[in-house]
Amino acid sequence: MRHVKRMLEASKRRQHLTLDLPPAMPGCVWVHACSVGEVGSVAFLVRRLLDEHQRVHLTVVTRTGFAHARRLLGERVSISYLPWDMPGLMRRFVARLRPRMLLLVETEFWPGMLRACARQGVKVVGVNTRISDRSFPRYQATRWFWRRLLAGVHLFLPQGKLDAERLVRIGVDPERIGPAGNLKFAVQPPRVDAQVLRRRLDPSAQRPILLLASTHEDEEARLLRMLPTWLDQCPTLLPVFVPRHPERFARVAELIESHGFRLHRWTEGAVVAAPDVVLLDAMGVLAGLYTVADLVFIGGSLVDVGGHNPLEAAVCGRGVLTGPYVQNFREIMALLTEHEAAIRCANEDEVAATMSRLLSHPQELACLHAAAAEVMQHRRDAVDRVVGCVLAQVGQGG
Repeated sequence: MRHVKRMLEASKRRQHLTLDLPPAMPGCVWVHACSVGEVGSVAFLVRRLLDEHQRVHLTVVTRTGFAHARRLLGERVSISYLPWDMPGLMRRFVARLRPRMLLLVETEFWPGMLRACARQGVKVVGVNTRISDRSFPRYQATRWFWRRLLAGVHLFLPQGKLDAERLVRIGVDPERIGPAGNLKFAVQPPRVDAQVLRRRLDPSAQRPILLLASTHEDEEARLLRMLPTWLDQCPTLLPVFVPRHPERFARVAELIESHGFRLHRWTEGAVVAAPDVVLLDAMGVLAGLYTVADLVFIGGSLVDVGGHNPLEAAVCGRGVLTGPYVQNFREIMALLTEHEAAIRCANEDEVAATMSRLLSHPQELACLHAAAAEVMQHRRDAVDRVVGCVLAQVGQGG
């Protein structure tokens, strides 16, 4: 296993250095998506491009992003790691690939990449553009630099109105900002057998499943302190922890057992004896588990990470509970909470109390889930406008 990991890391490094280059694909659409979240948000658009008989090359930065892209898109697209953003490396990569258009997902504004595209006549379109709270002050402070660099982007399609306003404030001409619409709303329900998944977690198919999704350092410990109260209230409750990063699986397993809970790890196979807690220690499974979850907590929100995408749950008809830190998905969470499809808690105590309330009021929980399904259905119009705009730009060529 270590030997394989070393080989994969060596291959990744060689691609970053352009020692290994992808095949030439003259006239292709180059899509750049940094990691798992960006890949997930743009997968629907990539499939639409493929359906329009466009050749697509996808670049990513992280190993998890690469693996996620392969899971979502299979062999339909070629995938490689993005070169490090050095002028010579980017020029070499673009000259080899020879795309006619680059679609930049979210906020991947790499100076070397943009300059290489400008020199080689590659049209650049920003899709699902997002300017986060954390990065916006930095962009504003160096507005003079970004105004000049981003002048080479033909069109921006922001996630929402706030992102459009921030683009203008860092120097982007409003005439180059198109319709807003978050491509994350294009997420599709996973194609899984929900009955098989549920029985693998709970052979009795009777235990309510609490999915604690994409948790981070220090978050599991806080949730584990809440668990005894929830289990006293609902003794059959089955909590399923899903740490965000695979390198933390072993540490989280030790933490769960140190709290005295009987643990079952997903990679051990189907549950035999009834555990207190399940740990999902595998990648690519979480999306399917939203289809069988009875309650969902989205991690990265009790600690100041900024939260994770609640739409993967919503598209499965699951409303969500979060902590206070949801700035990475502020507009999405504002929309979901406005329509009573999500509950954002102010602190740890409120998370504990709200989960207890949902456990004892199944009708409120059912309304939360129904509202999530309704929001997803109504938001597809904005997504269709953005996708139509991208397809029009691709049709116009470089």
